[in-house]
Amino acid sequence: MSAAALDLPGVRHFLETSGVPVAAPLTASLVSGGRSNLTYVVTDGVHRWVVRRPPLSGLTQSAHDVAREWRVTQALQYSAVPVPPAVALCEDVSVIGAPFAVTGFVAGQVVRTRAQLDAYPSEELESCVTELVRVLADLHSVDVASVGLAGLGRPDGFLDRQVRLWWRQWNEVKTHDLTDATRLHSQLVAALPARSGHIGVVHGDYRIDNTLLDATDISKVLAVVDWELATVGDVQTDVALMCVYRQPQLDPILGLDAAWASDRLPSADAIAEAYARRRGVDLDHWPFYLALANFKLAVIAQGISYRARQGAAADATSAQAEEAVPALMAAGLHELRLRS
Repeated sequence: MSAAALDLPGVRHFLETSGVPVAAPLTASLVSGGRSNLTYVVTDGVHRWVVRRPPLSGLTQSAHDVAREWRVTQALQYSAVPVPPAVALCEDVSVIGAPFAVTGFVAGQVVRTRAQLDAYPSEELESCVTELVRVLADLHSVDVASVGLAGLGRPDGFLDRQVRLWWRQWNEVKTHDLTDATRLHSQLVAALPARSGHIGVVHGDYRIDNTLLDATDISKVLAVVDWELATVGDVQTDVALMCVYRQPQLDPILGLDAAWASDRLPSADAIAEAYARRRGVDLDHWPFYLALANFKLAVIAQGISYRARQGAAADATSAQAEEAVPALMAAGLHELRLRS
């Protein structure tokens, strides 16, 4: 996919009418595309911005909500959580054919693959994970009302809705019945905590490659990005998903040797313990949260393959994502048996 997919005259007109100075015609390069929102670096030769718009196919309103992501980024501008500078949001689809968000450019690196980790000694990788945990803990400590995000989600009944949502999604994208999926859903319903734990801002997709790290010091998080799944809800779901992403099943889902699945990084248990220490909290009902995260990730993997069969593949590796499903469903059941 080329940068030609972005209507640069439309972007320039929007920026100028929004009061953003533009010195010359814009050029763009696509730096991230496929399964998430498309990310372009746009420049007039003097300034650099990042433009995010939904994918060109396989659109899902809730999964590619650039307006939500921009509003969260804007709300966190002066918080302890590092985010890109918020510039402008365009919700008028007539401008370029889709809504889009503009933020300032942050000159960091995205660590996606295990090969990238090879450049760093184990001590630096451990420091990086410590910093990632600190940033997530800081996010979960943000006062929701004070930053204007009280209306972002519906905290009451959050976990119950999550279980129902992912079961409904599973039944929409499955290719055949899977006994472990049915069993895991039933056990999640049975194990549902009576009430959610701490309520706060949930990123929804937090791991190393959804941050921008300092190019010379991997232990510095310059910005957290990819906020399109953010909500206000039970923050332990964020911690659990971050831990579940540490499994090797992340590889076929992302279609690469995922950095976050590397055995050179601290274990999922160590990450959870570090988070709990940082925030001074207990991770109550932890088996339930891990099981739910495995179930969610399994459904996401199945959905990627389902969309590939519908002709909306993000790339050539999309169809293989469902290879992760059986192991993830089994892992969810294992967590409930092992830790309960």
